[in-house]
Amino acid sequence: MRGRLNDDERLRRLEAVTDAALSRLDVSDLLDELLDRVRDLLDVDTAAILLLDQHAQQLVATAAKGLEAELRAGFRVAVGRGFAGRVAATRQPVYLAEVTPHNVVNPVLLEMGIRSLLGVPIMAGTDLLGVLHVGTLTPRRFGADDVRLLELVADRAAIAGRIRSDKLEQAAALALQRSLLPARLPEIAGVEMAARYVPGHAFGVGGDWYDVFQLPSGWLGVVIGDVSGHGLASAVVMGRVRSALRAYALICDDPAEALTLLNRKVQHFEAGSLTTALYAMISPERDRIVLSSAGHLRPVLARPDGSADLVDVPIDPPLGLGRTPRPRRSHAVAFPPGALFFCYTDGLVERRKQVIDLGIERLTQLVRADDVETVCGTVMAEADTERPTDDVAVLAVRRRPTEHG
Repeated sequence: MRGRLNDDERLRRLEAVTDAALSRLDVSDLLDELLDRVRDLLDVDTAAILLLDQHAQQLVATAAKGLEAELRAGFRVAVGRGFAGRVAATRQPVYLAEVTPHNVVNPVLLEMGIRSLLGVPIMAGTDLLGVLHVGTLTPRRFGADDVRLLELVADRAAIAGRIRSDKLEQAAALALQRSLLPARLPEIAGVEMAARYVPGHAFGVGGDWYDVFQLPSGWLGVVIGDVSGHGLASAVVMGRVRSALRAYALICDDPAEALTLLNRKVQHFEAGSLTTALYAMISPERDRIVLSSAGHLRPVLARPDGSADLVDVPIDPPLGLGRTPRPRRSHAVAFPPGALFFCYTDGLVERRKQVIDLGIERLTQLVRADDVETVCGTVMAEADTERPTDDVAVLAVRRRPTEHG
């Protein structure tokens, strides 16, 4: 056992892990540099960082010095299992004076002949991000100063771990957004369309979506919806709901019937998520719209004579609430030449400390039977979407003014 550190040694250790230059490194380099420094400062043979996979509740080897084989093997361990799993489960430092197959499950540690281990949790507030541990090839007793230093390094690693996690989630969310939100709306005879999507959070995608598809019957499917929550988790549910509705649209001639089937799917496979959706079918002649709402806000219909009002579609319960007290309902409305059908999510009209009816009233005053891009641009500009607190999606469909226009 080494003696207690003097003040000069403590200062050297503190400066080594709080060096401002570390903040200028990218995430992977920062983790590597922290492990190099902790090996030197604690005079240990190995150092490793395992970050938490929240979904699987497993620790994943992410960075290592002296334990590179752990990375190559893609080592994972469940929270609560083995040495690192115990650190994660207790969220407390754990010290093993003697490593044995009974207290360590990682074969790499055993094969290397690691004799002693010290591990601490990597935390961000009350959230567990992972585990940092060091090991020696000879028996070693770690003191209180060693534990405090390793916890300080874990604090620096937490910053990098959070950045890494955010970047991975953002990349995944953006990739999902590109695959699920149409990059370009299809060109459909008889109508012109435009859409907008603005995320209300940092990851760039959430549970709001819109969709347009041509059905074999000649009818045009128009959808807008909102899955509760934000970020990647909501986007994943949104993707499943969107795909399922497309499938039901192929076998249902009535929007209410399609939403009834979708409700059963959401209730069974997406339990706990609340989803609103508006599904509209525009006739092959483009002169009629049949629509059904599952808890979604009523769309606006603007006519060439300058009038604009909410479509009087009945609002049925959102998706995922189980059996509805009565069958879901569809509503038909005329779609005259030049008219514009405008759908939106609640982020467009909902504001804190303000009744949502005021936002909807402003919207109906803005929507006109005009060029779809102009209408979308005007609405988004007036709705203060520069810093939205919720996702915003809008979709405008205008029937061409003349049959062959």
